[in-house]
Amino acid sequence: MKKFLKNIIIFFLLALIVGEIVVRVTHTMSDIPQRVIDENGIQKYYPNQEGYWKGGDHKWGINKLGWPGELPNSYDNLIMIIGDSYIENFMNPNECHQSAFLKKNMKMYNFMEAGRSGVSLIEAMEISKNLDSLKPVKTLVYVNNNDFYESIRDIQPLQDITQVNLKNGTIAYGKMKAPLFKKILYNWKLLYYFYTRFPLNNQSENAEAPTVSEAIEENNDILKSKSEVFNLINYIKDNYSIKDKVFVFHPNSNTEIIEQCKNLGFNIIVLDSSKDDKKWVFDHDSHWTCYGHEQVAKQISNALLK
Repeated sequence: MKKFLKNIIIFFLLALIVGEIVVRVTHTMSDIPQRVIDENGIQKYYPNQEGYWKGGDHKWGINKLGWPGELPNSYDNLIMIIGDSYIENFMNPNECHQSAFLKKNMKMYNFMEAGRSGVSLIEAMEISKNLDSLKPVKTLVYVNNNDFYESIRDIQPLQDITQVNLKNGTIAYGKMKAPLFKKILYNWKLLYYFYTRFPLNNQSENAEAPTVSEAIEENNDILKSKSEVFNLINYIKDNYSIKDKVFVFHPNSNTEIIEQCKNLGFNIIVLDSSKDDKKWVFDHDSHWTCYGHEQVAKQISNALLK
């Protein structure tokens, strides 16, 4: 019996080792960079990390400032790019980032990205405030409906997302959920593989972007909370510098939010994918492909150059 148990344990350990090697060599799972909360309460990444995206076709990198992507050669004539997973954009190589395409279209400017999954609109504004020390001539803040909705603590408190309490005007900075567990999970690739296949809460850390039906439900949530969303827009106008900020709205964003931003003097660009015969997004989720990023950058550069 002891010999049998010993053989079982040895077999199990060997299977774990072989499984770990296979998952790492084939890049079955994406490498996930480790996060840190800086002195301003902003979640970003430990500097100078790198890893492979799922499948191993390309690598992502974290620069010395703790943001994904490459830093510009100069901060002169700088345009900042701030957003969530669409700007973080680990699913595409560096040459398919907004900064790369915008630089091709607007060679007289330099571009820097500050993107991270889960960035709400209010956190994007906090990030922009901290990066204003670089003296950007413009800051592009990429937004969708949910970025407004999730920014408001009065509607639904979310511990891991930075929100504003509109009743007392205070910012509640997001906290990292189970950082030790995630550190183990992301470094033990086989465990991470099984976790994503059989997640404990049916939602992995790198959840896919909303489907069409989810986007409709999201839009309905916005309409139900219209007064709070409008109060948020007023709060941003009163508490942040907006003259050099440009809200870049995703295609099919809520028209009432867009109009309210216009009425309060925000600079806006509204993206439109309806006239394009080719999809901007991946088949498996609604993040932008390389082609999508290129089309987005064309519309933005055309708007800015006008």
